[in-house]
Amino acid sequence: MEQNFALELKNITKTFGSVVANKNVSLQVRKGEILSILGENGSGKTTLMNMVSGIYYPDSGQMFIDGNEVTIASPKDAFNYRIGMIHQHFKLVDVFSAAENIVLGLEDEKGFDMAKNIEKINKITAQYGFELDPHKKIYEMSVSEKQTVEIIKVLFRGADILILDEPTAVLTPQETVKLFMVLRNMRESGKAIIIITHKLHEVLSLSDNVAVLRKGEYVGTVKTAETSESELTEMMVGKKISLDIERSEPENCEDRLVVDSISCVNREGVKLLDNVSFTARSGEILGIAGIAGSGQRELLEAIAGLQHLDSGSVIYHDPKTNQEENLRDKTPMEIRQMGVRLAFVPEDRLGMGLVGNMDIVDNMMLRSYKKGKSMFLQRKNPKSLAEEIIERLEVVTPSADTPVRRLSGGNVQKILVGREIASSPTVLMAAYPVRGLDINSSYTIYNLLNEQKKKGVAVIFVGEDLDVLIELCDRILVIGSGRIAGTVDGRNTTKEEIGLLMTKSSREEQEGGSEE
Repeated sequence: MEQNFALELKNITKTFGSVVANKNVSLQVRKGEILSILGENGSGKTTLMNMVSGIYYPDSGQMFIDGNEVTIASPKDAFNYRIGMIHQHFKLVDVFSAAENIVLGLEDEKGFDMAKNIEKINKITAQYGFELDPHKKIYEMSVSEKQTVEIIKVLFRGADILILDEPTAVLTPQETVKLFMVLRNMRESGKAIIIITHKLHEVLSLSDNVAVLRKGEYVGTVKTAETSESELTEMMVGKKISLDIERSEPENCEDRLVVDSISCVNREGVKLLDNVSFTARSGEILGIAGIAGSGQRELLEAIAGLQHLDSGSVIYHDPKTNQEENLRDKTPMEIRQMGVRLAFVPEDRLGMGLVGNMDIVDNMMLRSYKKGKSMFLQRKNPKSLAEEIIERLEVVTPSADTPVRRLSGGNVQKILVGREIASSPTVLMAAYPVRGLDINSSYTIYNLLNEQKKKGVAVIFVGEDLDVLIELCDRILVIGSGRIAGTVDGRNTTKEEIGLLMTKSSREEQEGGSEE
């Protein structure tokens, strides 16, 4: 039977100093199989696959390709064994065409024949059902087109084992359906496909088997047809948890933030926001959906005073004074003091409001402490606040006095979101607050946002998972290419409707550009 395994790992262990990333992990994937690898944030999924693709080298354990033991010490070794990994962050040269990126780095003693290479690329796209113009420049492409280039790049090099890290994280539902069709075609042709993901519904709809990791160790592999979301969650977390978001009906809704016709342009003259208007109300959660880079970040930063606006207004209705204030004329500090909070969770979590060398308690005080006075003195001690957040969000840390830089990315994120929620805001903007968090922590954050909504806070939630947006939000604003494409009712919409709106603005922009 072992000869059927395209890839087999036996007792793979990898440590980084005192941190054990993987411990005695063993798993297999056959030819003509799609294997999903599931696990909480920090469970060692990506580290394990980085060893298979030659980025890391295991401390101990064995790897077998087609039943033969191999040593993979570099990405070149992985390519020689026909292994290709498609990472979350694409490695493409923007000014090159798709075909140029695909052949980039390959050696050809006879010299490159681009016509022949393009013929081979077209053959691959036809075989698996891709849609790609080999002459199109990368900077002209959508995210899904760039991902297609990355996949064809490894197929062009002869990959039989493909590893995809969170492949649907930045795709619309329609693009995800197309990708899954292609992956199924690749499976039918005998490819072994490994997908690292956290989206349980996608795992159940696509994969043949699911391998689960927990805290760096292998828990087990189950057949997808014989499992469920709740069983997989229990395997990942080690205990039963509820996967239901309790969405209450909005009450006592009042206009809290009225954004009217705001626009901003970057230094290159590109419009980041184009005539954006919407209203955020107290006692409801307003979701914002859109393809990555569509203006979500700039929109929240504009409200928080961190982004210069060229036109328009952001009118804040102060519930304490019943006065209207234009936030466009305010500094970020003035805006914060009025109760408008931005909990933005970028990839560089320590770059937005947390200081790595400071401990958790000091970071609790960082936003509120000014000129020797702290708002916490009237409410609660910052240390007790830190300990409350640590306990409630299950932050893994030796103590509240631990420097933030020593915490994992997911735990830093919990501190950041917990601190903003604890500041009693009137408007709470949470951008990607569960990015990289495990399922249990994610649902804790969703429940915290719902609690804020019940307290009358106007919550603006930017998320990547459309299923969560539909389940959590009362209204969902869809943004594309810096423009509002539409607003839908969270209770009555579908992923497909949101997906069509997500691509609407970019399509209109292309059509408008061609007319000019």
